[in-house]
Amino acid sequence: MAVSWAMVEIGILILAAGKSSRMRGEDKLTQKIDGVEQIKRIASSACASCSSVVVTLPDAAHPRASYLLDLDLTIVSVPEAHLGMGRSIAAGISMLASKNLDGAMIVPADMPEITQNDLDAVTNAFFASSHSIVQACTAQGQAGHPVIFPKSVFHDLETLSGDRGAQAVILAHSHLHRLVELPHLNASTDLDTPEDWQEWRSKLK
Repeated sequence: MAVSWAMVEIGILILAAGKSSRMRGEDKLTQKIDGVEQIKRIASSACASCSSVVVTLPDAAHPRASYLLDLDLTIVSVPEAHLGMGRSIAAGISMLASKNLDGAMIVPADMPEITQNDLDAVTNAFFASSHSIVQACTAQGQAGHPVIFPKSVFHDLETLSGDRGAQAVILAHSHLHRLVELPHLNASTDLDTPEDWQEWRSKLK
């Protein structure tokens, strides 16, 4: 059973099929935070918040899958992920759409400051308004992640392609859009290069 409150249920889609091409041979999703690889950290948080969790990977035998073996989730292979994030979203949402859900949360796997509390905060906001597109933002109002989409726009998500991701769906349904503030820069911190990771870690000391 997915996360529910007053009979509202959601699933979580974690996008982890990217190449980490800017990491120059390293994988940003296996960078460790407090001794735990980022992909396992975010997936564990998702599993603690929701029982319907889907993770997209380039293929089921990808090395990232080894960090997910002890978690109760479903891996969706996206061999055409190189064609853009839209393909990963479409594949993951298609899997979640087969369940009786009221909404789906989309979480990029590469955001190191998103916590289980953040996932729960956005989820609770959706429970209070389950026909809305609920998007996390920073204290400064910068829109970021995660985002929960109601089932009414699942079809739009399933037909995505290219690099635009789900932003086109948010814009097309702007009347449904609402923001939920998360602490600090949790909703926007995205580390793409070794230098980004080094600088971020230096600020934690």
